[in-house]
Amino acid sequence: MNATTHPEEPEHKLTLRHLQKEDYPNLKALMDYVYPGLGGAWPLKKFRAQLAVFPEGQICIEDHGIIVAAAFSVIVDYDKFGDQHTYEEITGDAYLTTHDPSGDVLYGVDVFVSPDYHGMRLGRRLYEARKELCQNLNLKSIVAGGRIPNYKNFADKLTPQAYIEQVKKKEIYDPILTFQLSNDFEVKRVLDDYLPEDKESRGYATLLEWHNLYYDPRKAPLIGAPRTTARIGCVQWQMRSLGSVEELMQQVEYFVDALSDYQCDLALFPEFFNAPLMGIENHSNSIDSIKALAEFTDEIVEAVSRLAVSYNINIIAGSMPLIENDELFNVAYFCRRDGTLETQYKLHPTPGEKRAWVMQGGNGLRVFDTDFGKIGVLICYDVEFPELARLLSEQGMQMLFVPFWTDTKNGYLRVRCCAHARAIENECYVAIAGSVGNLPKVDGADIQYAQSAVFSPSDFAFPHDAIMAETTPNTEMTLIVDLDLEKLNKLQNEGSVRNFLDRRRDLYKVEWIGE
Repeated sequence: MNATTHPEEPEHKLTLRHLQKEDYPNLKALMDYVYPGLGGAWPLKKFRAQLAVFPEGQICIEDHGIIVAAAFSVIVDYDKFGDQHTYEEITGDAYLTTHDPSGDVLYGVDVFVSPDYHGMRLGRRLYEARKELCQNLNLKSIVAGGRIPNYKNFADKLTPQAYIEQVKKKEIYDPILTFQLSNDFEVKRVLDDYLPEDKESRGYATLLEWHNLYYDPRKAPLIGAPRTTARIGCVQWQMRSLGSVEELMQQVEYFVDALSDYQCDLALFPEFFNAPLMGIENHSNSIDSIKALAEFTDEIVEAVSRLAVSYNINIIAGSMPLIENDELFNVAYFCRRDGTLETQYKLHPTPGEKRAWVMQGGNGLRVFDTDFGKIGVLICYDVEFPELARLLSEQGMQMLFVPFWTDTKNGYLRVRCCAHARAIENECYVAIAGSVGNLPKVDGADIQYAQSAVFSPSDFAFPHDAIMAETTPNTEMTLIVDLDLEKLNKLQNEGSVRNFLDRRRDLYKVEWIGE
């Protein structure tokens, strides 16, 4: 009943980090697996040279401590090589002897992902890390020579140029070029004899470039710099009749995919977004109905967690019923994009939930550290108890997420007004997401009312009405909002009023006395 890490070992626990010398045996096994036709792994002396020359540019993703993907790069003075070069020339045969700390371009030496992890978008995650590195180093662009391995199937009828044009038009799929184009790289030209041993590409390669639009010097760690902004997406979910978990997850993936395309850090779904599954079978009473719904929870959580990893986006999977020690709870699941899972139990079941479902309240509350800031989760009715948000605020919460489910407008307004108040009094952002539509065959869930929104503190640096954005009421849609976390720090110290600093801690306090 506590808001703690899920007791079961997660399927994946992904970590992005710099490579170290002791990683070579793991890396060698991976390269031998990925490149059996290209000579397999680099020798140890080459790997050591890469780390010695430019350690910041050599990164990997590990899963439970095992390296499953890696990317290598070097800084070069690009004018010394120009657009017509070979892989050996510009990388120093991968020894990175061409590295120039005062150069202007980050050159991609290699990117590879274990075939066992294809479909999880780890390559995209490495590319995003490279872009972050390029921006923090204030380099003009990323340039790379890209293999075109599927060209072997078209070499007898298409020139490399014609093949590339058809890949651009999506008439032909190339596992490398298609991926690079989808990650905002442009093809500058075709390179001849770039990597002669690459028989699949017939020795050809594309010269690709990604332009750094933020060409501006700044001091920050090269990877994992403290975030000053966060992009969040709220899903205003349409309740509709569904016949299976697969149909539900198809809808969930649609929204996750859309929000991921906009590079959101987090997707928020509503409370009991899986309620349509209660309509699959007829039940004699509401208790049997909610218990039947709880049987789907583990399967849905596992599926959502996979989506979080695959689409590189943190997901608050609204909330779902959970039977634990023969008692029923309402639980929000926070699925991180690194594969880990956290839970926050609803502490205050509504009178209706206790009466109709014999719902129990959880006993734990905590702030979650994320890769974009500190967040808290309060499920629907919980946000109407200001003590909870105050306790989270004292732990450094910057963003509060409230999945809710309300049937009438006055019920919705209770959630909305209290959430808005929590943002002002705790000097944080608050996002709420609810469901709309109707479920005629589900007792107690036949109507919904919602207008999802993101609220801010109320001061000059924020919108005049302290509303960052809001949806159209009772319409299925998404809401995407950029949050400036630096404004919260400034407000706390320089705001017109300073709720955090001006609290009379000598007179009163809110204290957690539970577990």
